[in-house]
Amino acid sequence: MRLIARMLALSLPLLYSLPSLAATVTDLYEVREAGASQQPDKRDAELGRALDTLVLRLTGKPDGSKNPDLAEVYKDPQQIVTQYGFEGDSIVVSFDPASVDRALRQAGMPIWSANRPAVMTWWLNEDLNGTSLVGDGLASAEPLSRAAQHRGLPLRLPLADLSEQLVATAENLSAKSPDELRSASERYSADALLAVQAREADGQWSADWRLWVGSDSFNGSAQGADQAAVADSVMMAVSELLAKRFVAAAGSSTDLTLEIEGASLARYAEVQRILEPFESSFIKVDNGRLVFKVKANAEQLRSQLALAQLQEIPATADPEPAQGNAQVPTETGTGTEEGAPGSATPQPPTPQSNVPKANVLRFRW
Repeated sequence: MRLIARMLALSLPLLYSLPSLAATVTDLYEVREAGASQQPDKRDAELGRALDTLVLRLTGKPDGSKNPDLAEVYKDPQQIVTQYGFEGDSIVVSFDPASVDRALRQAGMPIWSANRPAVMTWWLNEDLNGTSLVGDGLASAEPLSRAAQHRGLPLRLPLADLSEQLVATAENLSAKSPDELRSASERYSADALLAVQAREADGQWSADWRLWVGSDSFNGSAQGADQAAVADSVMMAVSELLAKRFVAAAGSSTDLTLEIEGASLARYAEVQRILEPFESSFIKVDNGRLVFKVKANAEQLRSQLALAQLQEIPATADPEPAQGNAQVPTETGTGTEEGAPGSATPQPPTPQSNVPKANVLRFRW
């Protein structure tokens, strides 16, 4: 109860001042595959195809479905399916998140959480009718939205008003420096910037794309029979690149202590959600500072926390000393508070952590 009371006290000044987090992908465990056969003898093959997409979506590994430790799941995909049905020529499969996550962990594969970087996308189409910027809500945005959902990416599109159409020129989209696009993207609160020039020729579509994430940049090309196919190819490439940055490789995790300043009850819930893939455990709250134990790759944990607008405190900057001894909550809720009857003589302050500083990460909002 003391822990709950303390968290409530911390939350009151900050409860309504939360920063915006990276977007949460909805329907992460639902897969839609076009061109599906409704023949009963093809059912497991269609479910297996949907599972291929889900494994790539959750792990970022193109060859993840070939992991031999997933062979039993692929023999009978229905064991991890909650429901499926057909819409037109597509099969829509809802997978059970707990069963899927358990199978992936048992196979030693990492899992990318639903909290993912929002991708601001400037997409310019060129065909016989000229060039046009794909804007949010336009018919031309539908293939992009479907492709982003298929690959597990939170998509941001411009409104495509006159000012944005003047910015989204072929020159700006192909420029090595995204200064013009970055300035126009500020109002959309995205974490990554994607510029795509797609063109149709002889009944085929091709696209050249550039991606900026922080100070890093990437580029590539894609081809497809139609706009939907080329959009899916681009989004798949982007998803794989982002996964390398935000998903820890199996065996690369270490035990870390994470300290976060500026705590509140609502922020505590958000942090718990962000840390879910990292085998986290809450240790204590101390003077507005949340302390967790996590098992993670330090760089990928940094990337994930940066999505929540958390700023890292340099290792040389020690936190403010706690005023008095902080009570460390335990599962039983026992412990003697300072000044309680029968307490022992004052003891030296408990060290902030017995983990080497190299294994301590400190962040603040």
